[in-house]
This record gives sequence, C-alpha cells and structure tokens, in this order.
Amino acid sequence: MEKTVAICTLGCKTNQYESNAIIQEFIKNNYKVVEFSEKADVYIVNTCTVTNIADRKSRQILRRAKHKNKTAILVAVGCYAQMAREKLKNIEEIDIILGNNEKKDVIKHVENFRKKREEEVGNIADTKEYLEFGNITYTEKTRAVIKIQDGCNNFCTYCIIPYSRGRIRSRKLENIISEITQITKLGIKEVVLTGIQIAAYGKDLEENIELIDLLEEINKIKGLERIRIRIIRTKTFNRKFYKKAEKTRQNM
Repeated sequence: MEKTVAICTLGCKTNQYESNAIIQEFIKNNYKVVEFSEKADVYIVNTCTVTNIADRKSRQILRRAKHKNKTAILVAVGCYAQMAREKLKNIEEIDIILGNNEKKDVIKHVENFRKKREEEVGNIADTKEYLEFGNITYTEKTRAVIKIQDGCNNFCTYCIIPYSRGRIRSRKLENIISEITQITKLGIKEVVLTGIQIAAYGKDLEENIELIDLLEEINKIKGLERIRIRIIRTKTFNRKFYKKAEKTRQNM
C-alpha cells in the first residue's frame, strides 16, 4: 500500500524551500504527497516563531493535524520547534520534534520511529557551516525558491531569529549555480533567492565573494529569465555592490 505524506509550511520563503527539500526526500522514498487537509500517514508542520501569533498558529495546526488519521506520525520541525521544545512536549499528538539542523533528516527520523515520541533539537548556535540540502527540483509553482544562506548576526532586541536560525552561514556558490541550472532544465525560468539575511551573503566564506558576485554568476545561466530577491536590508550593501550593479545595468 502506498505511503502518504502531507506538509504544512508556516512563515518565510526559507521555510518553503526547506519544505520542498523535505518533501523531495519523501518522494525519493516512494511516498505520495497529499494535501494537508487529506488523510495521510505522515503529517509534517514546518513551524515559525517570528511572532506570538506565529507560535500560536504552529501549536493550533499541530493539535489539529491528526484529525483525519489518529494513527499518523506527526512531526514538528523548524523554528518554533527549535525554540519551544519543552512546550511541544506537552502536545500529546506530536510524535517527533526536530530543530532546524535536523530538517535534512526528517525522513530518517520518520522511518526510525518506534511507537514513542522522538526529539532531536541541536544547539543551532554551534553550527558554523551552511546545511546543504543538495539540488532541490521539487516545486509546486512556476518559479523556484532557492536558498542561498541562513542565520543572522544582528541580534536585534525585538527579534528571535538569531536564536532560532543561528549565525550567518552562506551556501557555496557552485552549489547554488548547480541547483539553478538543474531547475532551468525543467523549464522553470524564474527563481526567488531567499535566506535570513541575504545581503550578508559571502561574509563568512573564505572566497572573496559577495551577493553581487553571486547574482552575476546566476545571470549567466542559460534559460533563466528572471531573478527575484525576497527580502533584503539595503543598508548592508557596500560601494562594490552599487558599482557592479550600475555597470551591469548599463550593459543590458
């Protein structure tokens, strides 16, 4: 009998990218993807914790997830799971609790599940390198979300993101180019670059590259017609970015 999986994604485009990566692994393991409102063998909630409203919505969806199938495996993963592990332990419906670093291995935790609640929420503050998901070609849309970095170093007094996502970690340029190249071969002509602090791309890499260098390399990919940037703090740009951007504009 075919196994089924459903996922609910809350919050940002970065979460959407990671949900696509999670689902792609389930598909590789012969799961059929169904709507979250349908009966499924596995329900995954990719949670958000930016605001109190996001926290509450994550809890509500987790509590309701098993209404269609009480014997399903319910997985809580993501930012709220990273920050509120103890609170989530009190929700009886949840079987597996995973943090952000564990997103890559959701399928492994589901397959290893042994009739007891499982949790693995590592200390994301200790993570120094970008967690690579590989080439993610699964998407339900005509444009593809591409994650290029994770984490933030700002520690603003009102923001929990550095604690739930960790410090800045940039993805290797060659891996980004490889993924977008594969995406365009499938006929997708538009990509949305996402991350937590996109303008800081490259600051943690040994190579002397910045966001503008990445954009120039992406722009060379054949078949790609549009590059979108999700959310960006322009005040973090430097003179190099503006000079190169102006040069590119003049050459168009």
